[in-house]
Amino acid sequence: MHIAVAVMVGLAGAACVLLTLVSAVKTVVVPRAAPVLITRWVFAGVRAFFTVALWRRRDYLSRDRVMALYAPFGLLALPVVWLALVTIGFMAIYWSLGAHPLWEAFLESGSSLLTLGFRTPTDTVGAILTFSEAILGLGLLALVVSYLPSTYSSFSRRELMVTSLDTQAGSPPSAVELLERLARIDGIGELDAFWQEWGRWFADIAETHTSTPTLVFFRSPQPERSWVIAAGTVLDAAALVSSTLDVPKQPSAALCIRSGYLALQNIGDFFAMPYDPDPAPDGAISVTRAEYDAACRRLSDAGATLKPDRDRAWRDFVGWRVNYDALLLRFASLCMAPPAPWSSDRALPFQRLPIARRRSRPRI
Repeated sequence: MHIAVAVMVGLAGAACVLLTLVSAVKTVVVPRAAPVLITRWVFAGVRAFFTVALWRRRDYLSRDRVMALYAPFGLLALPVVWLALVTIGFMAIYWSLGAHPLWEAFLESGSSLLTLGFRTPTDTVGAILTFSEAILGLGLLALVVSYLPSTYSSFSRRELMVTSLDTQAGSPPSAVELLERLARIDGIGELDAFWQEWGRWFADIAETHTSTPTLVFFRSPQPERSWVIAAGTVLDAAALVSSTLDVPKQPSAALCIRSGYLALQNIGDFFAMPYDPDPAPDGAISVTRAEYDAACRRLSDAGATLKPDRDRAWRDFVGWRVNYDALLLRFASLCMAPPAPWSSDRALPFQRLPIARRRSRPRI
């Protein structure tokens, strides 16, 4: 009976080590969105702690200061949890091989993992386990060391575009303000390069924010900025140009919208966000007709030429916005984005699908 228990404990310890290694590899090495339970649990636990810290904070600036630490703390908690699980796993293995009491197994495992060397193996099996644990511990630390620079490189690249939007669309940015400024300088017809640049930005975040999902929670250096708000501003501006402004057709604006909502869908899939991959063009959106008409009046006052059929323009705007409306609002809630028109000012509660669903091919 004692032998059977020892074997079961040893196998459980080996399974713990193996699952931890797989978690680390999927999180750091695999270049795609790979859901990992350990990683999810760590970030969920850290998020719960920060939710408690936000309990009495009502104004946005104080909440932003707290949440700015969430992603870095979650990222740094991962290697701690990995090392702790490896220690526990090898502790179970050492105990099953005769390292009694449990404290002795813990000292054996800790000495090997941290390469302290105050415990010397007395047999071949013990030596193999000691070397294996030491290599695994150093490997996990090396993975984290290499992971951080790539994460902050992607963050810096993302924020460069978010910051540039301040000079064009205000702070916090607004699609209407962006187009107002362009209308005053006769720049609305010269937006091809702008749409192409932001289309590449959407493609970049689609890749980086799925292969490194922690980037979703990294907040901008300035509290009034957010990658979510920037995405919504550009998408709404492209939707207004494509539907409402009486300008020559800009195919690059339509492609920018497609690049944007596909990026949000790809990132949303990792977080199991609910959305309709093929929405009806006349589906419901969060922007009201009154808000749309108010935006049209502002654009007209700024000198922009609007299409004469306002009802048709509204229907076209709805047809564009419906592709990204729900996802944009849920990301605004998930990331606690700063107050901004047509996005975080009406954020939807974050929801996760209970099961994965198959996606159909989206359309423009």
